[in-house]
Amino acid sequence: MQNIQSNKLFWASCLALLVTSLSFGIRAGMMNQLGVDFKLNATQLGTITATAFWGFPLAMVVGGFIVDVIGMKRLLVLAFVFHLAGIALTIFAQGYWTLFFSTLLIGIANGTVEAACNPLVATLYPKEKTTRLNYFHLWFPGGIVIGTLVVTLFVNLHLGWQLQVATMLIPTLIYGYLFSRLDFPPTERVSSGYSSGDMYSAVFTPLFIFMFVCMLMTAITELFTGQWIGLLLKNVTDNALLLLTLTTGIMVVGRAFAKPIVKKLEPQGVLLFSAIFAAAGLYMLSTFTGSSVFLAALIFGIGVCYFWPTMIGFVAENIPQSGALGLNLLGGAGMFAVSIYTMFMGGFYDGLIVKHLPAGSTLATYAAATEGTPEAAMLNEAKNLAGPEVLKITLVLPIILIVAFTFLVVYMRSRRSRQLTGAQTI
Repeated sequence: MQNIQSNKLFWASCLALLVTSLSFGIRAGMMNQLGVDFKLNATQLGTITATAFWGFPLAMVVGGFIVDVIGMKRLLVLAFVFHLAGIALTIFAQGYWTLFFSTLLIGIANGTVEAACNPLVATLYPKEKTTRLNYFHLWFPGGIVIGTLVVTLFVNLHLGWQLQVATMLIPTLIYGYLFSRLDFPPTERVSSGYSSGDMYSAVFTPLFIFMFVCMLMTAITELFTGQWIGLLLKNVTDNALLLLTLTTGIMVVGRAFAKPIVKKLEPQGVLLFSAIFAAAGLYMLSTFTGSSVFLAALIFGIGVCYFWPTMIGFVAENIPQSGALGLNLLGGAGMFAVSIYTMFMGGFYDGLIVKHLPAGSTLATYAAATEGTPEAAMLNEAKNLAGPEVLKITLVLPIILIVAFTFLVVYMRSRRSRQLTGAQTI
């Protein structure tokens, strides 16, 4: 006889997601140091960052296909093993390739956590999926805040990035222990009686495809900017890492109070609200300087706050037949889009820096310049100009999303009125 302890399963899931987000926060905070220690340029750093976003969608999509078969518990045991391996390999990294593969392993672990935990939360709380998914996903920005604070503390104490990474072992071991002791329910799709055929049909409906495409843009808007904000704006403000902490702190608070907002606006209304604020915040980040950048980060944080959990919650509520596969295809697509965009923008950022250097210059020459020399000053100025340009290009995405989610609000309103008319006719 199974003894399903919903609250314990939920909190163990939150710990697993905390490890996922710590990997983002700590890595974002130590990117510059990795570049210095291993002599990596922005293109290489972009590829390493993108690797986490390759492993993530791979694990999510594969997990979406197999979670109903092997169960959520076995999937989370795999996540635990991959997390341990990835963390250990990062701690003992020797250069580009070990960083590449360690990040890939952590990305696979992170994706496996989401592949199991998103359907788990939707299954545990069928009456409030979007709200509970927001509660669950507040641990993503929460972990990034903790991660960036750990980085700041350890840097001030002159402790190396290896120790920063090692802090991830604590929640990893705890969630691995908890999941090994708890019973798991079958996924909601299985318990609701939807067949595999229903599931595959659901992911080819126009509404699911529309949300799939929108997820590509919401994920890039939130996660690309979050991962690169320190690098892109480090010459605009002395506290670029604190910008990330502020943005993600707003996301924690917003998701914690998601219930009344979701109830008032409904998921589609929340998404439209988010797109408007994200566009405004990104524009402000790309144009403001000095202390006003913190206001921009505040607005941007409010904007991206609800994107990820509400996208997943919308599909869980309105296309339940898609099951775990639908949720994981959505999340996997988002992360894959971020990986491609991050790789492209790494090289594009290097190109923008070169464009702002004297004609005929090479980035390698200026990157090797000693601090305090005219060449180093010119490189900093070039970066100062290039970072905001990358953000301005990314701004196109939330502007498109404003139009898309306006359409979604109108569509869902008309769909509800048709359903009410049909019910009255019956």
